[in-house]
Amino acid sequence: MYGRDPWGGPLEINTTDSATDDDGSRNLNDFDRAALSRPLDETQQSWLLGPGEEKKKKYVDLGCISVSRKIFVWTVGLIFAAGFIAGFIVLIVKTVPRHHKHPPPADNYTVALQKALMFFNAQKSGRLPKHNNVSWRGNSCLNDGKSDKSGAVLKDLVGGYYDAGDAIKFHFPQAFAMTMLSWSVIEYSAKYEAAGELNHVKEIIKWGTDYFLKTFNSTADTINQLVSQVGTGDTSGGTNDPNDHTCWMRPEDIDYPRPVTECSSCSDLAAEMAAALASASIVFKDNKVYSKKLVHGAATLWKFARDQRGMYSGGGADAANFYNSSMYWDEFVWGGAWMYYATGNQSYLYLSTHPTLAKHAGAFWGGPDYGVLSWDNKLTGAQVLLTRLRLFLSPGYPYEETLKTFHNQTSIIMCSYLPYFNSFNRTRGGLIQLNHGRPQPLQYVVNAAFLATLYSDYLDAADTPGWYCGPNFYSTNDLRKFAQTQIDYILGKNPRKMSYVVGFGNHYPKHVHHRGASIPKNKVKYNCKGGYKWRDSKKPNPHTIIGAMVAGPDKYDGFHDVRTNYNFTEPTIAGNAGLVAALVALSGERTTKIDKNTIFSAVPPMFPTPPPPPAPWNP
Repeated sequence: MYGRDPWGGPLEINTTDSATDDDGSRNLNDFDRAALSRPLDETQQSWLLGPGEEKKKKYVDLGCISVSRKIFVWTVGLIFAAGFIAGFIVLIVKTVPRHHKHPPPADNYTVALQKALMFFNAQKSGRLPKHNNVSWRGNSCLNDGKSDKSGAVLKDLVGGYYDAGDAIKFHFPQAFAMTMLSWSVIEYSAKYEAAGELNHVKEIIKWGTDYFLKTFNSTADTINQLVSQVGTGDTSGGTNDPNDHTCWMRPEDIDYPRPVTECSSCSDLAAEMAAALASASIVFKDNKVYSKKLVHGAATLWKFARDQRGMYSGGGADAANFYNSSMYWDEFVWGGAWMYYATGNQSYLYLSTHPTLAKHAGAFWGGPDYGVLSWDNKLTGAQVLLTRLRLFLSPGYPYEETLKTFHNQTSIIMCSYLPYFNSFNRTRGGLIQLNHGRPQPLQYVVNAAFLATLYSDYLDAADTPGWYCGPNFYSTNDLRKFAQTQIDYILGKNPRKMSYVVGFGNHYPKHVHHRGASIPKNKVKYNCKGGYKWRDSKKPNPHTIIGAMVAGPDKYDGFHDVRTNYNFTEPTIAGNAGLVAALVALSGERTTKIDKNTIFSAVPPMFPTPPPPPAPWNP
């Protein structure tokens, strides 16, 4: 039998030689010793010697790479050790008591802001929400809108705000107050949110705009009447004619008739109310249904203002004794600007920037009250509002000429606020006399402080460090410093060391001219004249009307904390709205900028979008 020699030669197996196995085995042993005297390669070892004991591998195969076994063992060990140490540290941190680091205290402006907003809660009329947070107030004047004799409902006029210390609802200053609050929210929503007051201020605005929608047919496209006032303050009939000024009683106890005043030609009121609804529509732009409702109501009011010209306080109206309107041209500029921002319709912008309208509103000439923003004069606010448009969008022709004029006039007004100029006098304590020494100065001061801070923020956002007053250049910090000194004066940095915001600081007016705050809530209903004993009392009010900014000191920094002297101690919602706007503008970190874009959310692109580039040419 022949086989194949694995080493390459023939292998012969002869069965007949079996007898000589011993000799063969000896020869084979000699052969093995001879073979083993030479080194064998691995193949030879596997065939001849068979499987032997394997050496321990020095590497570990991890699939994509091979690593040294020693490195692998050390790495795994270190990972386990690090995990054990980390777990031990976490256990210590969890078990050891920690001392929480408290956030820095709120600045004075933020604290005062939170209090100033509370004043609006105290001024609410109608059925109050459960979270109103003014314990001494309750539901009041739930019959507003009923006629005097028949009891038939003319309109549902429950709600809104009482104007001041009385219980009259004057819609002209109330609309201005809501517009100012909306403007401040649009510009400084981030600051409101940081102060924890964004939802609160929006609720305050909505309380006002919900009420305004009741004062006319807000679902119609055209109207011919508008409610201008609820209640009356005429005292010519003496104390025998009970009304909101001859009586002194809590709003919750009012039982005398409250007449409703309507107007059919009141362009100033309608345009201001249109501004209130239009600006609020931007505040509530995320609530599309409500925002659209506000825009429609604003458009209806605007058409009414333009079609049926006249002033709401004319013709012997009761409001002329308290909030007499001087013109309606400034409301057209102001309202037109807000209508444009709310709708993007350029016809509103064309009107509010028309040179003839600007001339009628007094944009090209000065005067003793030029540059003073108030419930009556909106021109200064309108000029700042439209200068914003020029700074950030620059619409150009045909608006540029008037916008440039507004921008220049705004610069001049800002110069007049600075102490280096003599446009307005100042008291020895530093309070600017925007109303030239007349009573109730603070409502004008806070509006100027808001405009100055806002304009400085506009310039900062436009990467402009300041502006020129004649040949001299002034920094935006000068405007902010002006605003700070005025608000600081109001908050207590004045010769009397008195805060004119009730509840702020330790020294503030205690005899505020305010019915609800001056009469105790003791389950006793005082009649019309029964409340006089509380009005004439020398004792402090039993209730603190938190956040109310009183009328303010005289031109000599003097102040009389007397309840019956409303020129010193009466607060108003128009004044407090300006205070809130100024405080939020100054509050928090200056690194928090204005919201540049929200106000333009409804404004379409000023210029057509350029066409896309042509496709690349292929031969």
